[in-house]
Amino acid sequence: MGSTVADPARVADDVERALAEDVGSGDVTASLIDEQRQAKAEVVCREDAVIAGRPWFTHTYARLDPELDIQWHADDGDRVTANSIVCVLSGAARSIVTGERTALNFLQTLSGTATTTRAYADALTESQTRILDTRKTVPGLRYAQKYAVRCGGGANHRMGLYDAVLVKENHIAAAGGIGPAVRRLRKAQPTLQIEVEVETLNELEQALAAGADMVLLDNFSPAQTSTAVELVAGRMKTEISGNVELKSLAMLGALGADFISVGALTKHVRAVDFSMLIRT
Repeated sequence: MGSTVADPARVADDVERALAEDVGSGDVTASLIDEQRQAKAEVVCREDAVIAGRPWFTHTYARLDPELDIQWHADDGDRVTANSIVCVLSGAARSIVTGERTALNFLQTLSGTATTTRAYADALTESQTRILDTRKTVPGLRYAQKYAVRCGGGANHRMGLYDAVLVKENHIAAAGGIGPAVRRLRKAQPTLQIEVEVETLNELEQALAAGADMVLLDNFSPAQTSTAVELVAGRMKTEISGNVELKSLAMLGALGADFISVGALTKHVRAVDFSMLIRT
């Protein structure tokens, strides 16, 4: 499912795009600050949160000013309490203010994803079921958000359409059924996991007969889910999906499925509140 180590090339690509849209040809407001002016700034988290986004924050400043120093007081994946200082920046005042918004955008957005994920993962502490993300991500930030999900204790589903197979309703209709769809994909993509989305127990039996590796139980009732898990026990992995809410997680986790996927982890993003304050 991936580690919590960020790929430097992907981080650099995200930061390059973000700086291009924010700084563009140059920060005209920062020109009011003397070029030689040195400063220290604290980044404060204004609420309880789980931190994520350090590589993006750090690379933003490395790209703008390699001489600027950042001392971190929290790692990605750490829980922090309200009004905690998460890092201190020292260096050229111009560089600090120019990178402020881009760096904080990454930190607040990814920490928001990590914090939400941690709440969902914590709700399953009495279960073996794991939280999965989906492809419902902010355009252009999928890799970053999926990294943040891992920081929050969740696991990643496929990164995109290229690294795993998920046969959904329209695929089944276009292919002429679950059996034909799975057989064609097994022949064309023999090394990839094949998951099939099913809406009824009958479709589940078809997916099982076709030899799928995993099944997505789309909007099954708790009773149907329990029956489905028992039916496929040891033969394929199971994923619960569809309008999953935090308040229902403990109940769903007790049903015995391997995974519960939640689009809200990355789709309904509420940024964590951070402030950057120059102190000297």
